[in-house]
Amino acid sequence: MTANKTAAILIIGNEILSGRTQDINVKFIATRLAAIGHKLEEVRVVPDIPQRIIRAVNELRAAYDNLFTTGGIGPTHDDITSECIAAAFDVPWEKHQPTWDAMEKHLGAENFNEARQRMATLPRGAVPIPTAMTIAPGFSIGNVHVMAGVPRIMQSMFTGLEPSLGQGTPIAMRAVHGIGVKEGSIAAGLSAIQNRYPMLDLGSYPFYRETGGGVAIVAKGTDETALDAAITEAESLIASQDITAIKGEPPV
Repeated sequence: MTANKTAAILIIGNEILSGRTQDINVKFIATRLAAIGHKLEEVRVVPDIPQRIIRAVNELRAAYDNLFTTGGIGPTHDDITSECIAAAFDVPWEKHQPTWDAMEKHLGAENFNEARQRMATLPRGAVPIPTAMTIAPGFSIGNVHVMAGVPRIMQSMFTGLEPSLGQGTPIAMRAVHGIGVKEGSIAAGLSAIQNRYPMLDLGSYPFYRETGGGVAIVAKGTDETALDAAITEAESLIASQDITAIKGEPPV
């Protein structure tokens, strides 16, 4: 088991920024990273503009142990992630022969057109991330892991990549909520709990449901004993408002 690593996600695509497409990849990656003891510390979204992508890749790969990108590795004109990664690493963007051969065999030479050939063109030194979902792979280069934006394909790629990332201490979570709790009423008490458990991340999250609104208190960290103690204190804090504390997060 290795020491816990840090991570960032870079979401690439105009469709996210326009609101046309709702990103659901972050939740999957964040959950899987927590399970293997990697702490997600930043998520950034950039448009399909080469200079913006290159700058973000270089900033994030320097700041964190691992960078995961999603989007922009398909066959169309706006799928420019792969060549931008090559530029960020200052290496050629070139035919990856094993991928080229596999795609040509799978698709047939008559169907392996120029657009599809882009998906077999990778930064020099890149290692493909195979997936059972598609013949076109993602890839890793250095500490940057480049994956598809389509959720099912991305998930398959991440699952294939995950064993190579190393196992740290899993990041666990505890939660408790109360219907009718007001954040302002528990703010001071919650700050005191956080101060007693500085090794944890403690947050309060208001929610609104047809059955009534309230606040969920969530604690995250690698120290299971501290998590149990902190969430017990959070239950008592909710109870001090003459409100029943309910373990777990509120139903969606």
